[in-house]
Amino acid sequence: MAMKRAAASAFRAFISSGNPARGLHASPGSKKIVGVFYKANEYASMNPNFLGCAENALGIRQWLESQGHQYIVTSDKDGPHCELEKHIPDLHVLITTPFHPAYVTAERIKKAKNLQLLLTAGIGSDHVDLKAAAEAGLTVAEVTGSNVVSVAEDELMRILILVRNFLPGHHQVVNGEWDVAAIAYRAYDLEGKTVGTVGAGRIGRLLLQRLKPFNCNLLYHDRLKMDPQLESEIGAKFEEDLDAMLPKCDVIVINMPLTEKTKGMFDKERIAKLKKGVLIVNNARGAIMDTQAVVDACSSGHIAGYSGDVWNPQPAPKDHPWRYMPNQAMTPHISGTTIDAQLRYAAGVKDMLERYFKGEDFPPQNYIVKDGVLASQYR
Repeated sequence: MAMKRAAASAFRAFISSGNPARGLHASPGSKKIVGVFYKANEYASMNPNFLGCAENALGIRQWLESQGHQYIVTSDKDGPHCELEKHIPDLHVLITTPFHPAYVTAERIKKAKNLQLLLTAGIGSDHVDLKAAAEAGLTVAEVTGSNVVSVAEDELMRILILVRNFLPGHHQVVNGEWDVAAIAYRAYDLEGKTVGTVGAGRIGRLLLQRLKPFNCNLLYHDRLKMDPQLESEIGAKFEEDLDAMLPKCDVIVINMPLTEKTKGMFDKERIAKLKKGVLIVNNARGAIMDTQAVVDACSSGHIAGYSGDVWNPQPAPKDHPWRYMPNQAMTPHISGTTIDAQLRYAAGVKDMLERYFKGEDFPPQNYIVKDGVLASQYR
């Protein structure tokens, strides 16, 4: 009830501020829809379900064009002369993705006079200036839940890769070497270790459920405490004080959205308070970490292993220091774009476009900005 009152109050404040809302529901006639996805090149034709790439464009091109809409798809998203920039002034809908994010800045929003709807194919809409979107009366939505299983599974894999010191062993094989001692001296069992997740939303809860059979000591920090029955079933302990939880952890997993409050949260000072030899997995957002602080801690051994698929910025430039720091198991942003996840978020985008054309509301959990109000996790 309190949350509803707060949302209503924020909405009234938005209306009273004089910001004109751009109606979500499509007016009659052809719409210009622009999608920004990563380019797959020769891989695009290797799997008919590979929908998340620019070439296959979520599998909705024929459907959109058959209804008279214009569908422009590109991977060229950065800089004043990129392909996306050409279409900003007259597009109605922009579909983006966390895996190849088109940064929707306040400046771009101001130029986009016809823009009504920003859709994220996946989850995580921090590549959009959400405050500017709210002030402009735009609707921002994502396919909530579409890739939470994919990310949680990936996090579990990365934990095991770090705990078992897997990558050096793999590199030995590739390089024609054989030195068991160079791997075994810092390879451990996961059983009995303390694993803490910073954030226990959909992904965090799924990870904790998957960790239960490993007989770990499970901790979590979140804005909200879990349902007591679920907490008991998982065997996880709620830690209200983040800085009290972190030093207890052998493994820390980041599972919170990027907001003004969480940006740079893991800085030099906070990392220094972590247990020496801690392992960190971050599939949330790269900007939650202080980039250089992570490099320094991995170089000194204070962080014994860092793995994730998120960078700041994305795509990561060739000289990004995380590429070259020791004790890392980084990848491009891949955890939430499995083929199974692509099928789910492609279907979710199509469903929301159908609702948009018909003048129907979206599933409530999909809204990130609606009527000038940000979803609670981004406030």
